[in-house]
Amino acid sequence: MSLFSANIKAPLADRMRPHTLAEFVGQSAVIGQGRYLERMIKEDKVPSLIFYGPPGTGKTTLAHIVAAAAESQFEEVNAVSSGVADLRKVINAAKERRMATGVKTILFIDEIHRFNKAQQDVLLPFVENGTVTLIGATTENPFFEVNSPLLSRMKIIRLESLQVEDIEAILRRALADEENGYGKQELTADDEGIRMLAEVSGGDARIALKMLEQAVALLNGQKHISSETAREVLSEAGRRYDKKGDQHYDVISAFIKSMRGSDPDAALHYLARMIEGGEDLKFIARRIVICAAEDVGLADPNALVVAMAAAQAAQFVGFPEARIPLAEAVCYIAAAPKSNSAYVAIDNATRDVRAQNCGRVPAHLRDASYKSAKVFGHGVGYKYPHDYPGGYVEQEYLPEELKGRVYYQPSDHGIEERIGKRLDSLRKKRT
Repeated sequence: MSLFSANIKAPLADRMRPHTLAEFVGQSAVIGQGRYLERMIKEDKVPSLIFYGPPGTGKTTLAHIVAAAAESQFEEVNAVSSGVADLRKVINAAKERRMATGVKTILFIDEIHRFNKAQQDVLLPFVENGTVTLIGATTENPFFEVNSPLLSRMKIIRLESLQVEDIEAILRRALADEENGYGKQELTADDEGIRMLAEVSGGDARIALKMLEQAVALLNGQKHISSETAREVLSEAGRRYDKKGDQHYDVISAFIKSMRGSDPDAALHYLARMIEGGEDLKFIARRIVICAAEDVGLADPNALVVAMAAAQAAQFVGFPEARIPLAEAVCYIAAAPKSNSAYVAIDNATRDVRAQNCGRVPAHLRDASYKSAKVFGHGVGYKYPHDYPGGYVEQEYLPEELKGRVYYQPSDHGIEERIGKRLDSLRKKRT
């Protein structure tokens, strides 16, 4: 029987949760035979843990399995709806239980990233002295969301999205299970239909089982789930995108890297993911503009013009039409020659400004627009380039302390090759 509800009216995902590691599907890299978690459970030495991963990968289920295997009292708190008073109540009960019966307590905190610093600090001494074994579950990167002192006392278990084959196995098990699934109804399903549900689930077992429930509801007394039945429940299921979680950061990272890597097809895929997930239009447009400046740069200065025009056009027309100018800019940037020379140059210049004495602005370059400026030598000796052939004249522009410093190193990509040749000739005149 499940550790959770055996009530047939409960959601299928709740009824089908495994209650031993042997029943758990997927995550073999961390809970497989001989792996860390399996060994710790076997030795009854499970430390405080953080299960970190996308939704539907088994974080809550694993917490229950660990507690059952350790023969510990399981106490669950949700960080969204609980506060310090709730934590103290559980901790005090854990103290009394340990003293009276010797039974250990596992405190499971779902969405632990929702606790603020003060709430997390309450836990620290009791994790330290073993009053509770803390298991936290989070979809957010714990290195950003959990206090360092608490994090240092916990082992992070990284869970990945389940493989399609894992999801298929879970769905097949739900169809066959007579106690908690559909075994007594003797339902069957197409391999294609099961595969479709598994693929669209995005590695989330909860979503896959929810879609299976919907497919069963559409049968109208029939016994077979066909690919056509599966298609009926897929129209919105594929739109999974967390605008505030790792999905947000991972997708935008892949989006930028695809444009930088000159793969317009991949870049368009990630653009579509963000648009379908409801990502903020301005956020997408800003990343496109940044990529045009940082990664295309002077190899094709027109990329920045295209990016800015697309950003303005997209905001002017709004979604759904905004996808068109955004796609145009993405394709242009991805296909353009690449140079990050301007990005590297400003970073190198900034590094000098922050790290060393850069000296004063040379006197001949200082502002000479006000009365008596020449008394201080400001502007004296400045040569106006337009007064000379070719609009160029040799003179020093950097402070004395940085004389000879070169920040901008043009690449030989695209238009920048021509820029580089001109700069080389000018720099040689100054040396």
